[in-house]
Amino acid sequence: MQDPLPVNNSREKARDFRMGSIFKRGNVYWVKYYRNGKPYRESSRSEKEAEAKRLLKKREGEISQGKLPGIYFDKVKFDELAQDFISDYRINGKKSLDRAERSLTHLKAAFEGMRAVEITTPRINKYVETRFEAGAAPATINRELSALKRMFSIGAKQTPPRVDRVPYIPMLKENNVRKGFFEHGEFLALREALPEYLHGFVTFAYKVGWRYSEICNLTWSHVDLAQGIVRLEAGETKNDEGRTVYLDEELLEIFTRQREAQKTNKCILPYVFPNTIRTDKIVDIRGSWNRACKDAKIGKRLFHDFRRTAVRNMVRSGIPERVAMMISGHKTRSVFDRYNIVSDTDLKLAAHKQDVYLKSQAGTISGTVQEIETKKEVNRNG
Repeated sequence: MQDPLPVNNSREKARDFRMGSIFKRGNVYWVKYYRNGKPYRESSRSEKEAEAKRLLKKREGEISQGKLPGIYFDKVKFDELAQDFISDYRINGKKSLDRAERSLTHLKAAFEGMRAVEITTPRINKYVETRFEAGAAPATINRELSALKRMFSIGAKQTPPRVDRVPYIPMLKENNVRKGFFEHGEFLALREALPEYLHGFVTFAYKVGWRYSEICNLTWSHVDLAQGIVRLEAGETKNDEGRTVYLDEELLEIFTRQREAQKTNKCILPYVFPNTIRTDKIVDIRGSWNRACKDAKIGKRLFHDFRRTAVRNMVRSGIPERVAMMISGHKTRSVFDRYNIVSDTDLKLAAHKQDVYLKSQAGTISGTVQEIETKKEVNRNG
């Protein structure tokens, strides 16, 4: 849409309406209105006078409410909102920048170059359908929709605002129950199949449940071997809260061996778990991980399954849930509940416990049943 321009002194046959007026250029109707005493004109893009009246009334209403005329918002494109969105992540040091950029990549494929006012609920629904056809999961699409909603929210809060409204963006229903976890034997098989330099790395993940990036970035400055403590400071975790873990006997031995190995190689790195050639931290283990899962015959697994497994094991071993949350770094109870998964072993154990209990109560139960049956027989015989 053409920008509003100050009205010049050229002669224009105009029909006045309130503060503004309507006039024709060729067959198209234009409107003239005032903001802060300054006249502007804008094309209605229509040959119908009624459309021009509607536009003029809308612009005058916006101005009377102290708002910018809608034409200012008509010029803003998705690209500008996207840039502000990424800038907000960088300025505020948000840790999920990589995820935000991945979401933005998919959003750009659908909305890049489009005016913000054209991104409506029907267009968004069409985007969702396209992502479904591409095989994206509901949770993935929801992250992308959340990013889109955040773009509009940032644009609406700016001074001056880039958009005058946030479109309705319906979110998808997700199945939030996480199903992947390791039985102890499966973990041992996987660890044995992995390269030796990853043994301590995965053992720590299996027992403590920290995130992959938190373990990769773990440095000796976080470790107190004398006290057997590993500590992440506030601001170093995803939820920005500090975290302290006491190492058990096995983990303390692992950390001690990691330290001694670095001294032996005369290459002291800041990272507790260096890569296979001991030149830097561990970055990507997907190749070794996938091969190990295949060799261990445990099917396809995710590293994040350690996080779920650690939570379940801590609760099963009697650790209070609040303490388990502090160790694993879960901030909300709802997320913790999704990770506290019941396995086949748990179900079998429950069936066994119930069977033992019922057998111990057999005399009471059979006596009660017999008594009821006897009463029924008496009643039937009158």
